[in-house]
Amino acid sequence: MGEMGLRERKRRRMYEDVSDIAVRLFLAKGFEAVSVAEVAAAAGISKPTLFRYFPAKEDLVLHRIADHETEAARLVAGAGSPVGVLRAHFLDGLGRNDPITGLNDHPQVLAFHTLLNSTPTLVARQHAYLERSEAALAEALGGTLDARLAAGQLIAVQRILAQDNWRRIAAGERVEDVREDAVRAAERAFGRLERSLADRG
Repeated sequence: MGEMGLRERKRRRMYEDVSDIAVRLFLAKGFEAVSVAEVAAAAGISKPTLFRYFPAKEDLVLHRIADHETEAARLVAGAGSPVGVLRAHFLDGLGRNDPITGLNDHPQVLAFHTLLNSTPTLVARQHAYLERSEAALAEALGGTLDARLAAGQLIAVQRILAQDNWRRIAAGERVEDVREDAVRAAERAFGRLERSLADRG
């Protein structure tokens, strides 16, 4: 058990280290300008080893947000009020300046968001990520048409709120100046969604 735990930790460390090296290179030179061979060389591993961990170049970047893909589904599993659970989680994230909420002005976080949103292949991969996140949430909510509709709305609300926060921060506003509006917007959006889903039910 301990050996498996150690092996898993080493594997995760390898993922994180290689991803960090790749993201630093992409931020410095641009995503398209950096080859997979360059990333492998900087990480001190072979190209075949790198591809074993990251099947596509885009995965080197998206690894940082991969854990969030099934987060909403995990949170609502068995929850009485899925909207309430996700609202509380988003508000908690705002309180912690979690980058996934867009409310974070650390220069590296801003640079990472810019990289994600200004690189066409990464934008396309993010859409696939959102679709998988939505599908997992729909399954957790029961897999019906109503569940899929609810999941689509919940994922959209989180995405749009985070995008709005990120755009304001990227435009130069301070986190503390955005926070109150961000909390108010989240309360309003989740509240409307909760009422809308209750009416449909």
